[in-house]
Amino acid sequence: MGETGGGKRWNFGANEVVELSCSQNVPDFMNLLADNLDRNDTRPVVPLAHGDPSPYPSFRTDPTAVEAVCDALRFNHYSTSSGLPHLSQGLSYQICPNHAVEALADDKTAAILVVNPSNPCGNVFSRQHLQNIAETASKLGILVIADEVYRNITFGETPFVSMVEFAETVPVMVLGSISKRWAVPGWRFGWMVTLDPHNIMKDSGLVHSLANVLNMSTDPTTFIQGAIPDILEKTTDEFFSSKLEILRECSETCYQEIKKIPCITCPYKPEASMFTMVKLEFSVLEDIKDDLEFCCKLAKEESLIILPGRSLGLKNWLRISFAVEPELLKDGLSRLSNFAQRHSKKQQPC
Repeated sequence: MGETGGGKRWNFGANEVVELSCSQNVPDFMNLLADNLDRNDTRPVVPLAHGDPSPYPSFRTDPTAVEAVCDALRFNHYSTSSGLPHLSQGLSYQICPNHAVEALADDKTAAILVVNPSNPCGNVFSRQHLQNIAETASKLGILVIADEVYRNITFGETPFVSMVEFAETVPVMVLGSISKRWAVPGWRFGWMVTLDPHNIMKDSGLVHSLANVLNMSTDPTTFIQGAIPDILEKTTDEFFSSKLEILRECSETCYQEIKKIPCITCPYKPEASMFTMVKLEFSVLEDIKDDLEFCCKLAKEESLIILPGRSLGLKNWLRISFAVEPELLKDGLSRLSNFAQRHSKKQQPC
């Protein structure tokens, strides 16, 4: 038994309870689930909780990206906090010429955060929805922060539309990264771009404040910066298309197999990213009271790790990552089905 972050943590036994404080984050839950694995289970652990596809052969990054990093190791000097000057050319964006949100906003509201495409749901917002967001933000006099790190990982019917296209309506701050598209989360390289055609962010002092914040942190890794131009320019279209096809296949497998499990509901077929959120139906389960107990027992009994929804603020849901080898995903979903059947309420004889 141990304690962490002000909350208690126990491994699940027959009648044991897990309690985690509200301050816990995803890594804390990952560690808890790993603690509940049965070390005597000889099956390989199926990790469908953490969205890191990079260890799997089907998702390895393009050799061009690796070669670019190796070539760029000569960049061993300090960088400015805003990055090496040549990066701005490759990371440029082009600007093209709701009531619920308004009800939530108050005088302390500074921005609307839009995560599109979405982690953890795998959905893609329509153009009309994004336009409504832009118009609402403009009416409220606030900016939009657009997290678009999954912008190039879409494989459904809804086309991706960048919030950049609405910068004439409202100031937009866009967040991007190479982590997802190139499957290199360990390289830790991202960027922030401000779209401010009417100088609203500049005149208010926000851009200056952002620069001051950057100066408070460690400078970006220089050799990754040095590799960015070649990574962006030389990676072939075949690399991206093959990865999207695998993700499309895996998302379809995940959606179809989950539909066969009575205690789990997938309300939305994922069209992007590498995750889906599913809801637990406890009315058909007999000895599991919440999402955390479900995931801990699942780890112990099936060596399958799935993230409890409470780690993302959505209790009694699950986040499943499908960015693993297709056969490993099928194995994991089969274990999930077996676990659900074993813990389902038994029908009483008539």
